[in-house]
Amino acid sequence: MDQNMLFQKFVAFTAAVHQITYDMTKGVKSEMITPVQYKIVEYLAVSQPVTLSEISECLHMSMPNTSRELKKLTEKQLCEKVADDEDRRKQYIRLSPKGKAMMHEAFGQIESRFVERIQQLSAEELKDIEAALDLLHNKVFY
Repeated sequence: MDQNMLFQKFVAFTAAVHQITYDMTKGVKSEMITPVQYKIVEYLAVSQPVTLSEISECLHMSMPNTSRELKKLTEKQLCEKVADDEDRRKQYIRLSPKGKAMMHEAFGQIESRFVERIQQLSAEELKDIEAALDLLHNKVFY
């Protein structure tokens, strides 16, 4: 196996993931939040609870910008801070009930688009895709 060729395929795959993510989420976010705020809320929906630094790292934002955007999201009642039970100085961020409801609606729209994309696939192809996603998740994106 040529590792360089494998890497080139990986680069093409990740670029395609970014493009399809953009296409499937286009127009999904609420009008009350910015695209940056949507990315934060989306990250919280799949990774909560998280720390400020985890959000900052994952979304490639500075800590001050992340903090400022989280403050705005908290004011809009889309997320909330909770103290760590063992270390009260440490705070985690999670979605509020309002944030969960917003993301439930957004993910519903995204799922509808996903189902539309895969509707022509056979049961065997769907099983192959599921196995491939599991393999990627466990061996590459762990």
